[in-house]
Amino acid sequence: MKVTRRSVLLAGSGLLAGMAMPRPAFAEQGPGAAAIDLTIDAYIFGYPLVTLEMTRRIITNVAEPGEVRSPMGQIIKARSYASFRDVTAPNADTLYTNAFFDVGSELWVLSIPDMNGRYALMPMLDGWTTVFQVPGKRTTGTGAQTYPITGPGWKRTLPTGMKEYKSPTSIVWLLGRIYCTGTPQDYAAVHKLQDQFKLVPLSAYGKPYTPPPGKVDPTLDMATAVRDQANRMDAASYFTLLCELMKTNLPSTADAAHVARFKRIGIGIVPGEDFDQSKLHADVARRVPKTAVGRITRPSRPAPDGGYRCRQRRHAMPIARRWPAGRHRTRCPRPPARIGPRPAWSTVQWIGRPAAYGQRRGDAGG
Repeated sequence: MKVTRRSVLLAGSGLLAGMAMPRPAFAEQGPGAAAIDLTIDAYIFGYPLVTLEMTRRIITNVAEPGEVRSPMGQIIKARSYASFRDVTAPNADTLYTNAFFDVGSELWVLSIPDMNGRYALMPMLDGWTTVFQVPGKRTTGTGAQTYPITGPGWKRTLPTGMKEYKSPTSIVWLLGRIYCTGTPQDYAAVHKLQDQFKLVPLSAYGKPYTPPPGKVDPTLDMATAVRDQANRMDAASYFTLLCELMKTNLPSTADAAHVARFKRIGIGIVPGEDFDQSKLHADVARRVPKTAVGRITRPSRPAPDGGYRCRQRRHAMPIARRWPAGRHRTRCPRPPARIGPRPAWSTVQWIGRPAAYGQRRGDAGG
């Protein structure tokens, strides 16, 4: 049956009741907008886990520990201010003391020496880059401390007197920093403290321990920045890696609603299972990575009227009120340009103050 304007009007009036209407041609050409939009959300959702894993691979791809890289389970002791780019915008007045280790099968014990009042912090990040514990001067003091770090499945009894730090995932990144003035004398003092840090598996705690040499993968690209490598991955490789990582690094319970959406729509992304590439349509594979990376990396820009441009929807928004720490909350004047619900409020990073801002608000200060 040929679909014409007349036939559509007749169908609307009921004159063609019972006659089968053909499906629109676009319905057979590819996935719907909802599936594409949801796959973009899944890409953005998994970006922290994927990029942290790629960071781990690069940083630990050495046989022996050094100042910038070290094998799994061995502490990196940076002897000078950071000049590396494995971490975005590293601190300029601390010496990094960090390590990657896996608590999936065995817990690890971190021993922190007496810091003698010196400022230091030892944040521990899970596989999704969520900080789950931060021992340090502000939180636990500067005395000598020992912590067993356990994985999500650990249920056995710990040694007496130990305070457990439980990681929600198998991957743990200890991203420690110790304050240093930068003088030769203070460098030496911090180096002495760094040498007293210990990180050992429970089976070696309290015993002489020599860590095994690291395994080097010669196929890894050690020159290209981690983010660039992640952004260049095709959709199939990206989601295959994401699903593999989620077998031992499950999303948090707070993300259960998002994960349920991915499973319900059937885009092949289910925690604990391999990625089902048969559900990845060619059009989705082509469009999703570029669109998702654009949303992740697009900066906010001051708008001509003194407001800010929406990070996601590319239009100007007036400033509603100012947030602390240089951030603003703005109400979007246009409806969301996407499928599915979106909060009424949109956060936009403040990257520069428009000239008229202080005049309108009446505060000329920073």
